[in-house]
Amino acid sequence: MPIQNFPSQLQPIIQQGFLAREFQDGLQSRLGFRSIADREIFPNRIGETITKTRKGLKALVSVPMSPSVNTNFDNGMTPSAWTIEQYTLTINQYGDTIDLNMVSEGVGIASQFLANARTNGVQAMQSLDRIARNALFGGAAGGVGGYLGGNTRVTTTLGAAGKTIIVDDIRGFQNVMNTGGQVIGVGATSGMTVTVGSNAYTLVNSTADANSVSTAPNGVSGTLSFSTNISVSDGTNAQPVVAATAPLVLRPNGRLSTAGLVAPTGTYGANSYVPGDTLGIQTVLSAVAALRMNNVPTVDGSYHCYLDDQQMLGLFRDGDFKYLYRGAYGTETYSAGSVVELLGVRFIPTTEAPQQTSLGAGAIHRAIVCGKGALIEGDYADTGHSDIPDAEQSLLERVDNVVMVTREPLDRLKQIIAQSWYWIGGYALPTDATASTSIIPTATNSYLKRGVVIESL
Repeated sequence: MPIQNFPSQLQPIIQQGFLAREFQDGLQSRLGFRSIADREIFPNRIGETITKTRKGLKALVSVPMSPSVNTNFDNGMTPSAWTIEQYTLTINQYGDTIDLNMVSEGVGIASQFLANARTNGVQAMQSLDRIARNALFGGAAGGVGGYLGGNTRVTTTLGAAGKTIIVDDIRGFQNVMNTGGQVIGVGATSGMTVTVGSNAYTLVNSTADANSVSTAPNGVSGTLSFSTNISVSDGTNAQPVVAATAPLVLRPNGRLSTAGLVAPTGTYGANSYVPGDTLGIQTVLSAVAALRMNNVPTVDGSYHCYLDDQQMLGLFRDGDFKYLYRGAYGTETYSAGSVVELLGVRFIPTTEAPQQTSLGAGAIHRAIVCGKGALIEGDYADTGHSDIPDAEQSLLERVDNVVMVTREPLDRLKQIIAQSWYWIGGYALPTDATASTSIIPTATNSYLKRGVVIESL
């Protein structure tokens, strides 16, 4: 009943504008990247880093044995071996805390203890998802780079032909894999084939800037040095720089670099409207085709596509997508305004998708289409371990490998408790370099084959 309906003599004694006796939840990210990770337990007492070895297969035999060499004890055969490759998983500890004065809390409008616990939980889950995302796109130190690695562009035009160029991001150009499957640094005896502009060159060194000015998400700007001179035409600003073993990065309309994306023109819905390089279903299908050519396994029957809502909007504006759903206005896809599963892809909108400021045509958005095994999460086996009596174990609560800790008051007045969380673990990107064309004829040359990044406006 509105206060105006009360008698005028009672209205002054009715309190107005009082505080609600509860805390309202603030905005939080929509998560998803951690869900693609395969969980592994990182054993205790082996140090902070573990090297994992992945076994490849042997090349196929398609030529019959010659009867003339079928002699002696070896029957004319030469032993062959399968190949191996290695990747490193490093664990670190992450955590945060908040203090609570239990006596002062009693004058608050709601229980701060429960609010702190919930906020710590949300912070922990968001933190782990951000760490997983950064590993997926950027890789880890000492690795071959993430799914954005090995794809960059020239940022400063060469004044004359020279061996060194300045690029926007050197991730993916720092290490190579030797014939034994080990990751080693790029050097004069361990060069990397890199296409700069229109021609291939041999990379022999990469150097990061003291202060990165990269425009890529978490990028590391620097210089790349080659064994021979780069022509001025290849070393011109915005020319693509792509490693021969780089993961696949797709852009609408076949754009060669991030700087080449073209903005839409005109007004949407008008005859003069030209879409520009926004996300379309054909680009997504190209990513799916690349994964299938590498025989990447799906996740419960579909590949995962993590994207933000702006890219999802571009998908709904795509002509091929609208043609596919022409007349189906009552479907969940259009009525709910979201895509769940379509053409073998499970679209997962997230607010954690990497963002990049405009290079002239508009803000750049990045989606990633990936399959099973694209990311490995290592959880430390002794997380939550304690040698104190069982009666004290109620102070520790383990949720999804994250430990929530409530420390008893240790101050002189026994009033202040600490509410904390921590996680010990790490993420790694397993390589698939051994899945070569001799094993899978349609395979690509990429070290990382289980994901495809899509850049669009």
